[in-house]
Amino acid sequence: MAGTPRHSVEVRQRAVRLVQDHRDEYPSWWATVCSIAPKFGVTPETLRKWIRQAEVDHGARPGITTEESAELKRLKREVAELKRANQILRSAATFFAAELDRPTQR
Repeated sequence: MAGTPRHSVEVRQRAVRLVQDHRDEYPSWWATVCSIAPKFGVTPETLRKWIRQAEVDHGARPGITTEESAELKRLKREVAELKRANQILRSAATFFAAELDRPTQR
């Protein structure tokens, strides 16, 4: 998912909770998802992903939690920034080393 999520965390949690609360009113889990998804303006597949992620976040399913994913993204950005800074420092060191090797004119 690129950029800011279209739906807030609260909306996602509410949709997941509705599926859990109304599961017994439908013939199948998927029928429940298909019925509730349009009420939130999302596809059943999107709601299914929200449910799976909620299960991971609550420890009911293996995977990377939302918090871990956010931390991983933050660390990747930090690593990229540090790599850029190192490249700049290497270029500056090369430039100044070349300046020191040039003979001075007096």
